[in-house]
Parts: sequence; C-alpha cells; structure tokens
Amino acid sequence: MPLLHPAGRPVASPAMNVLGIDVGGSAFKGAPVEIATGKLLAEPWRVPIQSPCPRPQGLAAARAIVRHFNWTGPVGIGFPGVIQEGRIGAVGNLGFVWQNQPGAKLFARATGCPVKLANDADAAGLAELRFGAGHGRQDTVLMLTFGTGIGSALFYRGALYPNVELGHIPWKGKPIERYASAAVRDRRKLEWAEWAERVNVFLANAERLVSPGLIIIGGGVSKDHRQWFKYLKTRAKVVPAKLHNEAGIVGAALAGE
Repeated sequence: MPLLHPAGRPVASPAMNVLGIDVGGSAFKGAPVEIATGKLLAEPWRVPIQSPCPRPQGLAAARAIVRHFNWTGPVGIGFPGVIQEGRIGAVGNLGFVWQNQPGAKLFARATGCPVKLANDADAAGLAELRFGAGHGRQDTVLMLTFGTGIGSALFYRGALYPNVELGHIPWKGKPIERYASAAVRDRRKLEWAEWAERVNVFLANAERLVSPGLIIIGGGVSKDHRQWFKYLKTRAKVVPAKLHNEAGIVGAALAGE
C-alpha cells in the first residue's frame, strides 16, 4: 500500500509506483499508478490548458499535478508529439513552441522529479497491450485515440514501433485528424453516423498502410462505442479500449518506469 496524505492521497513514490501524466489538447491529467497492476492509486487530477499551449503554462500544469499528490518519485508523461530520447520533435495541436525542445529535461526541472517522456498514443497503447484489449496479441495491433486530434500506436508481437503519426496522413491538403477527430464531431455537431463516415475514411487509409489484425479505439468517445462502432467498415476487428480514458495515464506511468 502507498503512503497516504491525511486527505487520502499518496505522498511518495514507493517501488513500482509511478506518477503518470497524460497531456491532451485541453488539459494535463495525472494520477499515481501501481505499475504491476495498472491500477490508479488515486482519482486523476486535471489541470486545464489553452490550445495551443504556451510552454510556461504546460510546465506549470505538470508541476501542479506533482504538487497535488505531493509526489517525489519518477514521473512518466505521455506527450502529443514525436518523442525521441526525451526530446520533442514534431508537435500538432499543442503548438509549435514545443518543437525541438528537450522535453524530459524541461519537465524534470519544472517538477523536481525524474521524468521520462513518450508519445501519448504510444503510452496509451502500452497500457492496452499490457493490461487491456491487446493483452496477449501477437499480430499487428493498431491503437487509436480520438480526441482533439487522432493519436496512433503500432505494435507487432507486442513490440512498439514508436511515433507512428497516422493522424497526420494528408487529406485534402490538411492532416486527416482535422477531418475525423472527435473534436471535429463536437465542433460540427455531427450525428454519430455522419462522424463515423469520416472515421471510415481515416480507417481505410490506416489499414492500407499498416494492415492491422486488431484496432483498439480509445479516447472519450470509446465509452460511447455502441453508438458508432456499428457504422465502421474495416477488415480488422475493432474493439474499444478497456482502460478508456485511464489508458493514457497508465501508459505514461509505464513509460516512466
């Protein structure tokens, strides 16, 4: 059992516990995670941000989550961009000010904790492969997260091929996530069937490129999968993420081991 703050939240990071932070287009969300089981040890804490997000605001959001849990140990952060050895490469919705930055070092300095970074969709996929819908799969598995954009993670025989940004497939001169993300559905007030037609365009392109045997769909819309999965047309089997919105936090923690 973790040490607890009088209010009931963890105050330190015992062995096998990591604070996971999932960075989205509208907020940073984090919670301590027991790595062995993938269980959250406290209710997630959410810090809203602007979109695009200024660097000082994002660093302050991560610091606020660490301070909320009085955390002193390792932190894993799932970040919406290309991550290579702790450095941030191409970034989409969070803003160009994050590109070509030493992300792990910046967040470590801001939080006072050791920090490891991973692509946010890669992190969510790691969680689903270890604890969720992809557990035990040895074929090609594609994890997709629908939110402000479309995140993607690709696995073969359980191994991750990092930074597969299928949401940036060109479509009519723009990244396809600007046509088929969950944010587009909200903004245009599309019915489930209308939005699913757009998702099918994206899925057809994704399947042509990577030929998955299983597609796992996460993000908030995965909770409503009965409303729109029936309209999807794919060769691969499509299933909702078992961890739902917690996948990003759990996976970020796994990346921070």
